[in-house]
Amino acid sequence: MARWENGAGVLYGAEVGIPLEIAASCRARARGLLGRDGIEGALLLTPASGVHTFRMRFAIDVAYLSRDLTVLAVRTMRPGRLGLPRLRARHVLEAEAGAMARWGVRPGLRLGVEVSG
Repeated sequence: MARWENGAGVLYGAEVGIPLEIAASCRARARGLLGRDGIEGALLLTPASGVHTFRMRFAIDVAYLSRDLTVLAVRTMRPGRLGLPRLRARHVLEAEAGAMARWGVRPGLRLGVEVSG
């Protein structure tokens, strides 16, 4: 995809299709999961190479993705933490803690996105 836009989609390549929310604008990326009590599916921040969990209400799993959506690393972050940016990361995938393991998202896995609408 040449240019990402805010919206919904489905993430595939994991063991199941994952409902996806895409945050491509500066405003949508800055808001991220702040102020929410949870998320159904995952949130894709693009472009992004790092995240923080300040003022978040729940722990999250974070997957750092390369330009071609290959998973570089997966981490679990508690609220109030600052994640170090990954040099090769172009996108960041966020979900509730434990979700990445349930979905089979692990380093080396190549994901894909189907945009809705």
